[in-house]
Amino acid sequence: MTLDAKPYLQAVSVRSDAAGDPNVYPFNIPSIRGMGTLRFHPDVTFFVGENGVGKSTVLEAIAVALGYSPEGGTKNVQLKTVESVSSLHQSLRLARSFKKPADGYFLRAESFFNVATYMDQVGYLGGYDNRSLHARSHGEAFMTLLTHKFRGDGLYLMDEPEAALSPNRQLAALAAIHQLVLEGSQFIIATHSPILLAYPRARILQFGDSGVAEVRFEDTEHYTVTRDFLNNFPRRLEQLLGEPTDEGPLL
Repeated sequence: MTLDAKPYLQAVSVRSDAAGDPNVYPFNIPSIRGMGTLRFHPDVTFFVGENGVGKSTVLEAIAVALGYSPEGGTKNVQLKTVESVSSLHQSLRLARSFKKPADGYFLRAESFFNVATYMDQVGYLGGYDNRSLHARSHGEAFMTLLTHKFRGDGLYLMDEPEAALSPNRQLAALAAIHQLVLEGSQFIIATHSPILLAYPRARILQFGDSGVAEVRFEDTEHYTVTRDFLNNFPRRLEQLLGEPTDEGPLL
């Protein structure tokens, strides 16, 4: 029997002996209380859901449990600019492959500025195309991770990578992610982007008030709301703004 190396991270769950007070953060978040066991796709798994449902909290906890700083970077970058990390990582049980990934990174959009500043301070820019991340736009810096820093055969955790990316750059990111998957990588991504969510065969885990459930791309709110708005935007704008939009929106 041949064993597959991927997924490097197979599953995560809250240990039965470690569930916290349901009235205290983060266990007061319904999706975390009812999380059960999250099983990851060998290639790409997405976390989706409304703001505040816990997807970034769970991704952060996984990253910290794996040895990353809550602010992101490689495992060699241990930043703690603000003491805001939840205790969830202490309660997780991680199921891993027999093989360790050769590469890894935790991208957190909201604290990437701190990581970029740290890389300038220590003078290590070899993995970033030998140029300061602050010397490029936010979107260019994010793309540099995918095209230069990530070497393949890796486990990559990304929290809202689309935050700095235009639609065209999101398409480019999708292609870069696919190339890295072909090179043996696994991604776990929290996102609101319907473009990224379209990645074929990905597992999409939706966080909500009743826990976490796997959904199809076409059943996500990201897909249905975006499609409906683009197909009916004059009517939707009229409903939202209370003004007729016969000539379309002024841009």
